[in-house]
Amino acid sequence: MTTGPMTTGPMTTAPDDHGVTRREETVPMPLRFPEGFLFGAASAAYQIEGAVDEDGRGPSIWDTFSHTPGKVHHGDTGDIACDHYHRLPADLDVIAGLGLGSYRFSLAWPRILPAGAGAVNQKGLDFYKRVVDGLHERGVTPMATVYHWDLPQPLQDAGGWTNRDTAARLADYTQVVVDALGDSVPLWVTVNEPFCSGMVGHLQGRHAPGCTNLAAALAASHHVLLGHGYAAEIIHRGAPGAQAGITLNLSDIAPATEASDDRAATARLDGYENRWFLDPVLAGGYPADMLDWYGARTPIDFILDGDLRVISGAIDFLGVNYYETKTVAADPAEPVHQAREIPASGAVTAGGLDVRPAGLGRILRRVHGYSPALPIYITESGAAFHDYVDPEGNVNDPERAAYLRDHFTETSAAIAAGVDVRGYYVWSLLDNFEWADGYSRRFGLVYVDYRTQARIPKTSARWYRQLIRDCRDLAPAPPASGAG
Repeated sequence: MTTGPMTTGPMTTAPDDHGVTRREETVPMPLRFPEGFLFGAASAAYQIEGAVDEDGRGPSIWDTFSHTPGKVHHGDTGDIACDHYHRLPADLDVIAGLGLGSYRFSLAWPRILPAGAGAVNQKGLDFYKRVVDGLHERGVTPMATVYHWDLPQPLQDAGGWTNRDTAARLADYTQVVVDALGDSVPLWVTVNEPFCSGMVGHLQGRHAPGCTNLAAALAASHHVLLGHGYAAEIIHRGAPGAQAGITLNLSDIAPATEASDDRAATARLDGYENRWFLDPVLAGGYPADMLDWYGARTPIDFILDGDLRVISGAIDFLGVNYYETKTVAADPAEPVHQAREIPASGAVTAGGLDVRPAGLGRILRRVHGYSPALPIYITESGAAFHDYVDPEGNVNDPERAAYLRDHFTETSAAIAAGVDVRGYYVWSLLDNFEWADGYSRRFGLVYVDYRTQARIPKTSARWYRQLIRDCRDLAPAPPASGAG
């Protein structure tokens, strides 16, 4: 095991099945990570690239959504974002300068297949070849996400994810990118956060395409999962030296009280956010209680014979995105799940999310319980704070450094308890377009001045770089040449 510097991190008493016990104590702990652990950072195409109408790129649902008045904070769009498309070499140097062992990025479907299907835009593929080649040249392991929410608008016009055919189009698109990049990408994520694509985009309406319909949300969620299954099969066939997985965003959810109605509401919200996606991928079926709950409200007619076999097909790892703990109370007035979240009372991020690092440890152990032999990557975890450039030109974010310290401590403890965690990708590499929050939320290790596009590493970036250096410096030396 490699060992990082001594730090302080949260510990918690043993929770019950719902994680209701959340008393945390701070005790000194060393950070320990296994050899080969990937310290990374993550991004997504629409959030950083810009150049939305250059070199043959077509429109996506997020281009349409962000240009619809009232959908995104202050009318912000991803038209320019971090201008990463034009600043690729410099941003790759930023990645290398942080000492990252891996970088997770996404491929923009409309940049590669502008119509969603059919003719391939070679300029789009060439851009991602430059990304992958540039990472390898700097000794950084690429992790590529095939689908991170930027569905081509022509496919949305044909029904989007409510149309089963879109899963087949994702398969075709995956074949194109695997043929082009193949084993040069050792780690592939099929889809990012199907909960957000399906439920947030089709039930809550906060994300593209902005629907608010339960039947549409359930069908869309299923078809995204089906597309994942198709994509994983294609990656395994076309890049046998690579590994394929899916990334799920999972929340740590507990009842507000031990009352039976609060516990039942918690189970429903957990079914909605977590089990509706964990169970088909890792257990081969949707949770029975949620099938009954949803089936009483809308027909469940989108699951066809063989679908669950495809969805639960072999994956090499599970990606976990972790941001939230939630406390839940029953609310008969809530129209779908009869549950509501209780506002956080402790430390919160700039976006109002509850900061409870022990929740990450509970999520990691929970996933391990589903499938003990399946490796886990924390493919996103991070926090937004009120960052600014001080008069000396620095960005001091001790809150984020503490957040990372405590969440890495939880990860280290989970590994020590036997959970096979292979890497941690901080969200995010750069401040960027944060979906419906526009540019009002800064998650980056690196501050971006959107007016000048200057990049300024924050205090948290220096903390992270030092952690990576300390772990590498303490790694055992390789055996001498000829040693047995």
